[in-house]
Amino acid sequence: MSAGGTGQAEPDRGEAGGVRTALAGLTTRGRSFLAAGIAAAICAYVLGQSDLLRVGLLLAVLPLLCATVLYRTRYRVAGSRRLSPARVPAGSEARVHLRVDNVSRLPTGLLMLQDRVPYVLGPRPRFVLDRVEPGGRREVSYRVRSDLRGRYPLGPLQLRLTDPFGMCELTRSFSTYDTLTVIPRVEPLAPVRLSGEAKGYGDGRQRSLALAGEDDVIPRGYRYGDDLRRVHWRSTARYGELMVRREEQPRRSRCTVLLDTRGIGYEGAGPDSAFEWAVSGTASALVHMLERGFSVRLLTDNGSSVPGEGADGFAGTGQDSADAAGLMMDTLAVIDHSDGTGLSRAYDLLRGGNEGLLIAFLGDLDEEQAAVVAKMRQRSGGAVAFVLDPDTWVRETTDVPGPGAPHEERLRMLREAGWTALSVPRGASLNDLWRQADRDRSGLTAVSGEAL
Repeated sequence: MSAGGTGQAEPDRGEAGGVRTALAGLTTRGRSFLAAGIAAAICAYVLGQSDLLRVGLLLAVLPLLCATVLYRTRYRVAGSRRLSPARVPAGSEARVHLRVDNVSRLPTGLLMLQDRVPYVLGPRPRFVLDRVEPGGRREVSYRVRSDLRGRYPLGPLQLRLTDPFGMCELTRSFSTYDTLTVIPRVEPLAPVRLSGEAKGYGDGRQRSLALAGEDDVIPRGYRYGDDLRRVHWRSTARYGELMVRREEQPRRSRCTVLLDTRGIGYEGAGPDSAFEWAVSGTASALVHMLERGFSVRLLTDNGSSVPGEGADGFAGTGQDSADAAGLMMDTLAVIDHSDGTGLSRAYDLLRGGNEGLLIAFLGDLDEEQAAVVAKMRQRSGGAVAFVLDPDTWVRETTDVPGPGAPHEERLRMLREAGWTALSVPRGASLNDLWRQADRDRSGLTAVSGEAL
């Protein structure tokens, strides 16, 4: 359970500060009663009406008495919060569960519970709790939703104490808060053979050594009980002692997903912008390749990657795959435009010929950056690029076609360098483009059998 804060609704006992706090908590009704009482007392003094004076005193004393009693209330209330789930895709809802426990020996009066949430998540939730018995609890919940990625704080939880007459309200805030992470939308992708490899874990073309703990192919010294059929005679003759072969270890294919975050490469903003499509596409590709057993690496134009990511990226095995996906989604949840103007940094971080499959989501490219991307093909086993068409993404209302020539020229440069390059128009489905990339590479109209 995610604690949203625990505390007590018992106010401080400062002298002057306590009086000011109590008077500041008077509601409109309480202030009206106090003003009416003072006015009646003044009129009674001027007119010499003792009965009117008694009425005025009653009207003035009632709100002050309510404020004093409410301020000196000794019951304590503990509150907690639980998010379900704490990580949610953009456009989906999460439910927030609030619990209030009365940890004092006295029943509470009327309580108003309020949680602070950012405006983007919706209106501020408010709940009215009539009475909580000693040792009792009350549970309420509300829903939050955001179309924008990000990390949003929830809290602190606020508790409003009111008297039965509605003369005074005092607010108590708990100290802690929770964080809701809104991650990019992930689109399921079809299993295809973009790089011509059979699978992520096994005998693919571009492979890396598996994680520690698995045998490698380097011969080692003979140990009692080793099978003599594993004796490596060449190494035995070289080292002058009996050497045996270690079992050949499984190899895992690599995949690097490159996200172009340059601010000059995208136009527009909001959940339907070109940049958000690229971020969502990156998230979808990362999750898909992890599920296929690849060692996946996230790379941006400025070279930043996921905290905790190894040199070979994250391995897609079991629970580690889910944890790796969570870390990558958290990184993409807060990723934003960079101030960079080029992709040279990303090119420098690509190791020659050892990157395996390279999947790139690119914004608008000029001739110079298209040349840099074209050279990246030499440092990968296979390369697929999704290049956003700036003309269709910028144009929202007009039907007049854009020039298109520079964009098509950039695609041609990439294809001549060996990339499988596809243009991404506004509103395109990544899964459709994913299948199209496979058809462009293999020349097939359907994919069957064991796939990527």
